[in-house]
Amino acid sequence: MPLVLESRNLDIHFRKDEDSIKDGVYTVSDKDRSLSQHPEFLPSWDPKQKYPKLQPFKHRDRGLFADPQYKNLLAEATGPIEQLNVTPKLGTEVRSGIQISQLSPAAKDDLALLVAERGVVIFRNQDFKDKGPEFAKQWGSYYGPLHVHPTSGAPLGYPEFHVTYRRSSPKEFEKVFSRRVNNITWHTDVSYELQPPGLTVFTMLQGPDNGGGDTIFADTVEAYERLSPLMQSMIDNLKVAHTSSDQAKDSVDKGGIERRAPVDSIHPLVRWHPVLKKKILYIQKSFGRRIIGLKQEESDNLLSFLINHVETALDLQLRARWEPGTVVVWDNRRVLHSAVLDWNSADARHAYRITPQAERPVHSQEEYDNWTVENELEELKSLEATLAADPYELDVTLDGLKI
Repeated sequence: MPLVLESRNLDIHFRKDEDSIKDGVYTVSDKDRSLSQHPEFLPSWDPKQKYPKLQPFKHRDRGLFADPQYKNLLAEATGPIEQLNVTPKLGTEVRSGIQISQLSPAAKDDLALLVAERGVVIFRNQDFKDKGPEFAKQWGSYYGPLHVHPTSGAPLGYPEFHVTYRRSSPKEFEKVFSRRVNNITWHTDVSYELQPPGLTVFTMLQGPDNGGGDTIFADTVEAYERLSPLMQSMIDNLKVAHTSSDQAKDSVDKGGIERRAPVDSIHPLVRWHPVLKKKILYIQKSFGRRIIGLKQEESDNLLSFLINHVETALDLQLRARWEPGTVVVWDNRRVLHSAVLDWNSADARHAYRITPQAERPVHSQEEYDNWTVENELEELKSLEATLAADPYELDVTLDGLKI
C-alpha cells in the first residue's frame, strides 16, 4: 500500500465543531482564549488570505559566514555559559550564558553554524516568548524568507508564523488514540516546498503543568552514514516526489483554510548539506510519496526500509524536554522530529515555529554551486510530466532522470 499522510494534524488546523468565527476570521473558542497565557500568539485562520505559488530564489546559509570557533557568539555571552551535549553526535543544551534575542548579526551567523553542526540546540531560560510576534518575525527573517504555511494557524496579522496548539480538553486524547496506538509522526517540516526550511526556531509558550509534550529528534546524517557503501551507492541519485495535497485535504475536511494551492516537488533522496559538506538521508512518510522511476511496490519497500531505519534507531535520536522559557533551534535539513503526546491532564500545549526557507535541495556540491534560478525555472516546466510518467517512460541514469 502506498505511503500516505495519516490525519494527525489536530494541533494546527481549525475545527469547525469546536472553534469560533469572528468577523470572518476563524479562531479558537472563547474558553480556550481565556485560558491562554499568551493570547497574542493564539492561532487564527483567515480564509481571505490567499498567496501565490512560492518562487525559487538563491539562498546562502548564514552558517557559511560564521566563525568556526564561534568567537562572535561567545563574545556576546551574558555570563558563564553552562552547556552540555545531549548525545556525543547530536544535540547541545545551553542552560545559561546566551540570550538568543540579544544576538548581533555576526553572533547569529555563529548560531547558524552551531545548529548545523549539532543538529539541535536547546536553549533554556530565554525571553523569546515575551518579545511578541513582530520581534520574532524580524529576528527570524535574518536567516531567509519566512515560510507562510498553507493551512496552519498563525497569530492575527502574522501569517509567517506556524502555531501548534493542542487544546485544553481531555477529549484531545480520545481523538488522537481512538484509532491509533501512538501519536509519533516523524517528519521534516514542509518538505513539499521547492525550498524547504533549514534553521528553524520553535518556542514553547505554554505546556502541560506536570511535564510532557516533549519533542524527539533523529539524525539523518548519522542514518545515512550507517548504511553500507553499496546501499549508499544504490540510493545516492534517487529522487522522491513530495506533496502537500493530503495536508491540504485534511485542513479543508476539518473546515479549515487553504492559503496556497497544493504543491508537488521532487527532491533528492540523499541530500547534500552546504554547511556540513555531508550527505543527508532526506526522507519521511508525512509528505514523501514515492521514488521516481520505481514501480509502486519497489518504491514502498525501499522507502519503508529507510524510514524504519531512522525511526527505530534509538542510538541516533534524542528527546528534548520542554521547560518554561525553552527555545529549540534545529536544522530541518538534518533531523526528523515528532511531538510526543504523553501527558494525562487537560492542559493546553501552545507553541510557535519560525521557519526561514533555505536552499533548493540538491544531491552534490557541484549541483549546489551551479544552481541558478533560471535553470530551476526551466526544470520546473517538466515537473508535471515527470510526476505523471510511468517508469518505462523515464530515461533513468546514475546521474538522474529525464523524460
